[in-house]
Amino acid sequence: MNPGTQAPALPFFLRPAGLMVIVGLLTILKIYAAANAHFVEDEAYYRIWGLFPALSYYDHPPMIGWWIAAGQAIFGDTVFAVRFLVILTGLIGTLALWRTASILFDERVAGWAVLFFNSSLLVGIGGILATPDAPSVFFWGLSLWALAELSRSRNANWWLMVGLMAGCGLLAKYSVLFLGAGIVLWLLWVPGSRRWWTTWQLWAGGAIAVICFLPVLYWNHAHEWVSFYKQFGRAGSGGYTAKYIFEFLGALIGLLNPLIAILAGLGAVTLFGAFRKRENAASLLILTALPFILYLLYHSLHSRVQANWPAPLFPAFAIAAAVFVAGLRADQAFWKRLAAGGVGLGVLIAVVVQIHAVSPVTGQFARKDPTFQLRGWPEIGEAVRAFVTKEGAAYVATTSYGLNGQIDYLLKDTVPVVQLTERIRYIMAPEPDMNLFGKPGLYVTEKRRNKEGDLKKSFSSVKELGELERKVDGVRLEDLVVYRIEGPIGPVFEPMEVR
Repeated sequence: MNPGTQAPALPFFLRPAGLMVIVGLLTILKIYAAANAHFVEDEAYYRIWGLFPALSYYDHPPMIGWWIAAGQAIFGDTVFAVRFLVILTGLIGTLALWRTASILFDERVAGWAVLFFNSSLLVGIGGILATPDAPSVFFWGLSLWALAELSRSRNANWWLMVGLMAGCGLLAKYSVLFLGAGIVLWLLWVPGSRRWWTTWQLWAGGAIAVICFLPVLYWNHAHEWVSFYKQFGRAGSGGYTAKYIFEFLGALIGLLNPLIAILAGLGAVTLFGAFRKRENAASLLILTALPFILYLLYHSLHSRVQANWPAPLFPAFAIAAAVFVAGLRADQAFWKRLAAGGVGLGVLIAVVVQIHAVSPVTGQFARKDPTFQLRGWPEIGEAVRAFVTKEGAAYVATTSYGLNGQIDYLLKDTVPVVQLTERIRYIMAPEPDMNLFGKPGLYVTEKRRNKEGDLKKSFSSVKELGELERKVDGVRLEDLVVYRIEGPIGPVFEPMEVR
């Protein structure tokens, strides 16, 4: 653009009012799905965290448990309560993304970034799920926003906000440690940022982040560092292999939205040119993402990277794609159509899947439906409840955390539900009354994970009562087996292992 040339006016869908309409409609749809679609297994498990807020937990830091506890305090022990703060912070995070992109670049980039972020499949489809990824994405994004405000205002007090947001991110997932490494790289790389090393606010912000993380450190110290062993023990484990890296890249492209992924890649090339010149905005965006990207690539050369792990990077990917599209000339219509198609595709898939999550339309394809974890659970709950009544069971036992979470919710007003294995997962909750095991109980398990042989080492009577089909529209999704157990003759619980 020549000096003095006025930028073309923003179309309505890129203006704040238009974005509010689009994001608002998508949020209404998410509220509908969040209130009416059943839990996936991990959510059912994290629901138990909300019932017993703790300083930390075996699998992850505590933030998602605290969010769920807050929702339960407002809405009771319901599915919507578990997901409430996920949806609310999704709105706040989108606002922060718009502000970040508008500060670092301009409002055209900000508008496209919001559209790309909300039409990514991870956010559009998974934006209702209460997992640790939700607070991790939220606080990583807010940390980036605070850094953008710092860059614009040159007010060192913003470091205090950076530290608070990064510290809260560490209370969500340990992966936010890589954001800290990226901030250090940015401070070293950009000449204008090196001045911050001499300000007390930078160091105070770091101290705030550490103070926020202290509950997790204390909890791990009190429990033999079990959570650290679980999460960091798998980093780079095993020999080198190329079989996982393409799976990782394919999942990343798919969840970002393939069309948007192409634009993000082109945007990264555009940003790299500015990065080489040590320009602040491009350097901040690239360097805060780079350490985590490199770690994920390294991990994928050893073992599988779960598709959700790169989620905190999605705001940066959305901004990168937006930088490319916002910089297109008027004659580059193909790429503009690709951008519009990416947004349209993402929104369409999100709408279809959110409605489908409540009212499934899969029919004979139900077993291949990726939303199958949501299906058939209320009917399973009624069937197990009938067995409890018929057998006079005092408790229900399980041996997998996902099934335990589902049954615990479905029978929350009936009898205690106890996982006999992996008791470290429930160390935040009171131990079950051992007198329960002197009475008849039920054991419910997935047929594929049946531990009947192990039960016979612990109970004198183990009697199969029947099989249950978890199904949708008459199509079987999974078989469960129900046993009557009685008369403990050995240890009821597996020994608690912390490493």
